Amino acid sequence: MATGIKKLSNTFVWILMGLLIVGLAGFGAVNFSSSMSAVALVGEEEVTVDEYLREMQREQRALQAQGGQALSLSQMAAFGLDQAVLGRLISIAAIDNEVNNLGISVGDDTLRQELAEIPAFQDPSGRFDRQTYSFALQNANLNESDFEADLRRESARTLVQGAIVVGAKMPDTLTKTLTSYIGARRSFSYVPFSPDQISLIQVVPEDAVLMEFYEANADDFTLPETKRITYARLSPDMILDTVEVDEEALRALYSDRSEQYQVDERRLVERLVFADETSAADAKAQLDVAGTTFEALVEARGLALQDIDLGDVTQSFLGDAAEAVFAAEVGAIVGPLPSDLGPALYRVNGRLEARHTTFEQAEPELREELAADRARRLIELQAEEINDLLAGGATLEDLANESDMEVASLGWNGETGEGITAYEGFRTAASLVTVEDFPTAELLGDGSLFALRLDEILPERPEAFEDAKQKVLAAWEADRVATALQAEAEALLETITQTGAFPEGAPVQQETGLTRTAYLDNTPADMMNQIFTMEPGDLKVIKGEASTVVVRLDEVLAAEENEEMQLLAKALSTQLDQAVSEALFTAFITDAQLRAAPRVDQQALNAVLTNYSQ
Repeated sequence: MATGIKKLSNTFVWILMGLLIVGLAGFGAVNFSSSMSAVALVGEEEVTVDEYLREMQREQRALQAQGGQALSLSQMAAFGLDQAVLGRLISIAAIDNEVNNLGISVGDDTLRQELAEIPAFQDPSGRFDRQTYSFALQNANLNESDFEADLRRESARTLVQGAIVVGAKMPDTLTKTLTSYIGARRSFSYVPFSPDQISLIQVVPEDAVLMEFYEANADDFTLPETKRITYARLSPDMILDTVEVDEEALRALYSDRSEQYQVDERRLVERLVFADETSAADAKAQLDVAGTTFEALVEARGLALQDIDLGDVTQSFLGDAAEAVFAAEVGAIVGPLPSDLGPALYRVNGRLEARHTTFEQAEPELREELAADRARRLIELQAEEINDLLAGGATLEDLANESDMEVASLGWNGETGEGITAYEGFRTAASLVTVEDFPTAELLGDGSLFALRLDEILPERPEAFEDAKQKVLAAWEADRVATALQAEAEALLETITQTGAFPEGAPVQQETGLTRTAYLDNTPADMMNQIFTMEPGDLKVIKGEASTVVVRLDEVLAAEENEEMQLLAKALSTQLDQAVSEALFTAFITDAQLRAAPRVDQQALNAVLTNYSQ
């Protein structure tokens, strides 16, 4: 029983403690006389300095394991993690205080059973071992009495927790309602209308017509908030022609790339090895008289073609078999020939010619690579000098006169664009810069150096008609097509309403038993949601951005009673039961914490963070 309930503790206590962390103001943050032995008093329970320090160090180790970077206690406090740890300990203390008030405790027999079930205290045979127990506690800097007291308190907490959450169950009505909603189905008929079905006479509207449309749809032609930014940039490409590259370095790089520039002739080869020369010769004879195929020989050996594929090989790889294999035509099978595994037949599947690139042929490519690398290093060396100029009061425009940097301006609204806005480093700097900031030089991923200045922030504003004219024309034309689609859809709807059926020849499409999450190509995105608001026999025109449909709901169907829905219902029931259990336990902890009226010794907290920060 204790073991089963203890599993509940692992499921809820530590998760819910995190959910119940509140600010110290909620704890009644006042000092009390603690003689620096406790950081908080919760009812009659203390949160000791040692407990708080251990929990902070545990959190510290966990953060280091996750992020790979060690944080000092003071850094953790700066992030508010000290308050999270204290909140967790106060929540636990509030439960302990409530347990004591209820007079709940566990006996020695239960405690011994709990100790015996902890793997760290067991010998190789799985039995509790006293020496192992003492050694483990010693390594953890704990004594037996304190550890057993903590374990006794945890067991009592777990009993109370189990009494609250075990058996908590959400009514089946909610599960059935949710399952019925998710699994509900509809059968319907619809006729789609798309822009390519509309033939309109080409019209060139007058400016007055476009202006009227522009004013009626002003929100569609509003420019977003834009930062006007001036920037200076120096990229490797800008100084590439001025970078000198030593020929000795070019030849050294050419030598390092010898495998890339000096590629020997190769063959694509499969090799089938036999146990002895006689077996190989017999197999070759069968091939020569068309008594079998190479694939059949491979299969007879219990192999697949990929098992015998050598890939592309050089003459040196094939050893004594190289001359015959390289002399064979593509598709030929030669052998028996020697191999390191025994006599073999070789099939030649392809021929790859040698590729030898001279230094003179490779030089332009090598020179460009070395020049680009040197250009990046030269730019890195200039970064400090550029920052010194900016710190001395130089403007971005001055940099263009005193260095190779080029100055330009742009309007940036937070989107990734072409040019320098394609670089994440620039976008990050542009998003953070303010009018008061002084420019500083930073490097981009390609080795470019840049510095930027925010000149002004333009709020959302209407785009001038002349600048937006092409967009207005496109939107006017799209609206004209959409209006025509709507008119055709409405006309069809009227016909169906009068006749009670889709007209003969209409491209009616029918769907049966679709759920809300079904997706149909070339239909409005919101179509299924709207269909589920209709009653059988209802007709409706549903308009989307790229298509319009006329829909008739034919039938309302309940959720299918299949294995998938049964699994869904089971999962929902489990999730809902867990939710109500968590809600009950949360309410219990909140109530216990309020009645315990936690008091915090800020002086003790400060002392821990000061004395043990590293």
